[in-house]
Amino acid sequence: MGRIRPSFVKIRAIKLVNEYPGEFTPDFENNKVLVEKYTEGANKRMRNWIAGYITRYVQRRTD
Repeated sequence: MGRIRPSFVKIRAIKLVNEYPGEFTPDFENNKVLVEKYTEGANKRMRNWIAGYITRYVQRRTD
């Protein structure tokens, strides 16, 4: 089983995917750069949490 992510991570991630459609890909490294570009005040751990959830979210939507 995987780790359960907090709801604030999920909310921010889904909001970013909906605001910038087509920008996020199943590539974690690309998503890290985009999350850093589009969010303010997110520290390194928060950025990685959000980028990781976006990566999994995009992978599920494309399958």
